[in-house]
This record gives sequence, C-alpha cells and structure tokens, in this order.
Amino acid sequence: MRAVYYHGSKTLVAGEAASVPPGPGEVRIRVAYAGICGTDLHIYHGHMDARVTTPHIMGHEMSGVIEDVGAEVNGLQPGDRVTVMPLHPCGDCPACRAGYGHICHRLKFLGIETPGAYQTLWTVPAFAVLPIPESLSLELAALLEPLAVACHDVRIGAVQKGELAVVIGGGPIGALIAFAARENGARVLVSEINPYRLALLGRLGFETVDPSREDVAARVNALTGGAGADVVFEVTSSAAGAELMTKLPRTRGRIVVVGIFSKPPAVDLHRFFFRELQLFGARVYEREDFVRAIGLATSGRLPLASLITDILPLERLADGFKKMESGGDAMKILLRCAE
Repeated sequence: MRAVYYHGSKTLVAGEAASVPPGPGEVRIRVAYAGICGTDLHIYHGHMDARVTTPHIMGHEMSGVIEDVGAEVNGLQPGDRVTVMPLHPCGDCPACRAGYGHICHRLKFLGIETPGAYQTLWTVPAFAVLPIPESLSLELAALLEPLAVACHDVRIGAVQKGELAVVIGGGPIGALIAFAARENGARVLVSEINPYRLALLGRLGFETVDPSREDVAARVNALTGGAGADVVFEVTSSAAGAELMTKLPRTRGRIVVVGIFSKPPAVDLHRFFFRELQLFGARVYEREDFVRAIGLATSGRLPLASLITDILPLERLADGFKKMESGGDAMKILLRCAE
C-alpha cells in the first residue's frame, strides 16, 4: 500500500506503508478519496508540529470501503461503503461527561494526533465509522466531513426560514455553510475576495459581495432596510473578518465564529453591548451533524460536485497544496487513494 508522509518543513514523501491490521473494536478501510483541508495545509506549513509526530500521515476528510474488521465490531462488515467522523474523545473529561465529546478536553483528532487518510488502507476505531448509502458516490462522500462542519455551524446559529445569513469567507467551508443555510430556508449573502470563488458562488445562485470593492455593511443594510443580518458566520480567521462580523448583525443578531484564530483578534465589544449581539463558537461537529450531512448529500439537492475542482493521485498531494496556496481557481481538491 501507499501513503504520503509529512516530514516537517513542507517536506512530503510518497512511499510504501505497512498496513495496520484492525484490532478489537477497529476497522480497516480501503480509502477511495480524501479531501485536502485547510487544517492539512496548516500541518504542511509547520504550524501544528507540536501536535504531530513525524513522519506523519495527514488527512481526515474521506470515503472508502471496509476491507476488514477486528473483533468486537458490530454493525459493520467488509464491503460496506463508509466515511469517518475523525474524533477520538477521552470519555472522562468534564466535556465528555456532559455529553460534548466533540470538544473533549483531551480530544485526539484522527489525522492529526494519529495517522490519517492519505494512505491506501486506514485503520480507525469502529465508533468513528458511519455507513453511507449506495446511492451516494464515493467522490461526493469525501465531502461529508466538511459538510458536517457546515451542518453543525448552521445548527449552532439556529438559522431559520426567511432569515438573512451572511457568510464571511467563500472557501469550501463557507460555501457548504451557504448550502446548509439555504437548505434551512435562509437568504444567503457570501462575502469573498477570490474572483473564481465569487463567480462559482454566483453560478450556484448565491448573492455575493467582494469586500475589497464594496462596503459589506452598507450592502447588508440595503438588503434589510437598515436592520442588519439575522446571523453572521465568520469563516476567514482574519482580523478583517473579526472586524466585519460585528458590523453586520441586527439587534440581538447572532454571530457564529467558525474560523480558527491563531492569535486573539480585535473585536468591537461596544457593538455587542449596543445591539445585544450573541456570539457562538462552533467547533467541528457532533454525530447528528454527520447524519444530517449524509442525508443532505444523498438527497441530491446540494450541488456538491460543483465544489470539486481537482481530483489528483495520492502522490500529488504537494501539487494540491501548491494550488491551494496560489489562491487561484481552487475550491475543494480531492486525492484518489485507492490502488
């Protein structure tokens, strides 16, 4: 079998890998497709070296077919088409005891603290595996993990029919949030500066605004008679996004912080006070969000295929990272992992 290893300092090496037989409570999956995520790019840049052990196999967005199962595994069998919810909570911290294992204090993220999906065969805990319907292609199933992120964000934001939702950042996660919010019946405006992504989102039926060319707050006020948006999603992890997010909501409007800020940004707390705004953090997903994502993807109502801009061989992971870094005509890049 093959894998791509991160050795640090933007060094990737494709080579042979030893397949890990599934132990009790584990499943070995033949990976079909794996998505390149922004988190993987952060690992590649060395920003997460404290969390990975090199040489490291990245990747956590995936689809595949079960190769074999270990002892004490029920409900899963070889030949099942599956995806993985890549979270391994400790089960005993205050968050886990409260029922919030997805934000476990000692959470292990498969593909970060453990080997990931950028390999031919991936052995994972059975509790992390979810079956997918035969009617859902394996290519689209590789988008289920980021779609589950979007479903969680929209659920945390309590998006309702008839509301105006503004998404700051029109990359893969922002686009999927826009899909999920529209599915809930909201009107969606996406703020994005990348021309390719703006054009793609426009073709998909979303209203868009380029904050480098237009005052986003003025646009929102024009759409709402000066009231403001009902809910705002900050997906850029940028100082500009943190500044913009407080300018857009209506009185008692909601802000959902989706982006991961490496440094604390400046935030207009007076605006929170003045309009009694509500701020929510949204981190990864819960199982119900994965179930929702599988249902949405299988329904065919979401144009998920339009987000896949490239499908590359596993060995070309570095090319995928370079395309993401270029900021050009890229949305979601998949790797073909099966031999």
